Amino acid sequence: MPAAPADNRAMSQAPDFHIAIPEGDERQRDVCRTCGFVNYVNPKIVVGAVVTVGDRFLLARRAIEPRRGFWTIPTGFMEEGESVAEGAAREAREEACAEIAIDALLAVYSIPRLSQVQMIHRATLARPDFAAGPESLEVRLFSWDEIPWDELAFPSVHWALHHWRAVEGRHDFAPFGNPPGEDGRKPLPTS
Repeated sequence: MPAAPADNRAMSQAPDFHIAIPEGDERQRDVCRTCGFVNYVNPKIVVGAVVTVGDRFLLARRAIEPRRGFWTIPTGFMEEGESVAEGAAREAREEACAEIAIDALLAVYSIPRLSQVQMIHRATLARPDFAAGPESLEVRLFSWDEIPWDELAFPSVHWALHHWRAVEGRHDFAPFGNPPGEDGRKPLPTS
């Protein structure tokens, strides 16, 4: 079936980008030679939650790269048209087939090496059932002492779990940021 004329027109008028510093800016950007449109590339927002059931933590073993086979809290990229809390709840459904009840924003982490801002919530499991979603090999509940600390996928998972512990049972706290000395620029281990 032939493409609609609008599709052909759009393809024939594809932007011709080049790298330049737009007027009034100080950084190089992709700028369209034809119309001057500036294609800003901004950080991605990651949303997620430290999910608990009593004194146990819900963790998922990653089925995808990066860090396939390592454990994480349910997190992922925010989608257009959703709030950060809605995104965190969606990620729990996608990765752990879990319905969660979000309590509070726990932390906002800056990960400049990945151009990410991570917004992590504190939540409880709203229903007792959970299972591995398509991006998880398995999902389990761990007590604090059972958490596989050496097998956690990302530094921010460590941070979030420890920040959760620091305010356990409290409702009067401001969201945490990166721990001192953790600027989000260190590369991940290769194994």
